[in-house]
Amino acid sequence: MSELYELPTGWEWKKLKDIFKMKSGDFLPKKNMIENGGYYVYGGNGINGEYNQFNLSGDNIIIGRVGALCGNVRYIDSKIWITDNAFYISEYMTNINRKYLSIFLSYTNLGKTANQAAQPVISNKGILKLLIPIPSLLEQKRIVSKLDNLFEKIDKSIALHQRNIDEADVFMGSVLNDVFGELEEKYNLKTIETFSKVGTGVTPLKSKTQYYENGNINWITSKATNFDFVYDCEQLVTDTAISECRLKIFPVGTIIVALYGQGKTRGQVSELMIETATNQAIATIVVDDNLAVNRYLKYFLKKSYLDLRRKASGGTQPNLNLTIIKNIELPLPFLNIQQKTVTYLDKISKKTEKLKQVQKEKMQSLVALKASILDQAFKGKL
Repeated sequence: MSELYELPTGWEWKKLKDIFKMKSGDFLPKKNMIENGGYYVYGGNGINGEYNQFNLSGDNIIIGRVGALCGNVRYIDSKIWITDNAFYISEYMTNINRKYLSIFLSYTNLGKTANQAAQPVISNKGILKLLIPIPSLLEQKRIVSKLDNLFEKIDKSIALHQRNIDEADVFMGSVLNDVFGELEEKYNLKTIETFSKVGTGVTPLKSKTQYYENGNINWITSKATNFDFVYDCEQLVTDTAISECRLKIFPVGTIIVALYGQGKTRGQVSELMIETATNQAIATIVVDDNLAVNRYLKYFLKKSYLDLRRKASGGTQPNLNLTIIKNIELPLPFLNIQQKTVTYLDKISKKTEKLKQVQKEKMQSLVALKASILDQAFKGKL
């Protein structure tokens, strides 16, 4: 903690280097991991897989050392394998409640000590110079017990709101399946390429400053598909980048699909509300307005999300490609039927999104409440 505050009588500030020592785990090749039945393997971003050996027994605090989630803290009371992408506490120099310590480390946001490289890394030195407020062991135990009790209730409420969000998504998915199921029974199927122009973009070399410095043209990556509509860009590029890299600026209304990406990204669909260029991880679909309604296609692709992901090919990280996108088939009725379908689905979508937004706001309030409780706990006011 960078700023000290006055502690209650009996509390004291100590540097973490006076509390414990840390070490990195052991390297483990991905090929050595097993499917199931082993011990969990923890790396910088959490569980990586399983292995038939362990290098740490129970009651451990581990800290992600490398990666997007570096600095994350886990208290684990089981046998695990920890890789060299994470730290573990190897020695305690003073008597401290380990659960109290792990809660404090999570509260402190150790990720802020990471370097600013493309692959963030936190250092042993950066962590150990931080300060921790230490009350008596009895008080530590009381605080942990109080936090466990309060957080159990808050987490149950958060889970309930998340379940409401998930159910809203399931309902919308059911509606999409029903609507397009009926349409498929009534109308002939057409491939996307018969009524659209399908393309993609390019990533200008990051090393060439003339492509980015003082840029004035929107440019996005597949991260943009995390949202239903794209109103903002992630980066601005220059006219030089457009001409030399043969980038195309796509119009408002273009439907975009993530061709690849980690986690749930691949297959996600969004709609451009700004003119923008894209990178090569996005398929752009410019619909011929005389043949189809762009949002009709967007709803169909949303309905087909899981089917679309299954069409991906490749090795450890399967990808979609433009040929797959072009050859996707869907029922294509007359324009007036498409527009009626969109109007109906827009109405339901707005209601479900409103419900989800209310649930998200409540979840955010509960997360803020947890942060406030933690702040009070470590100032001796809980």
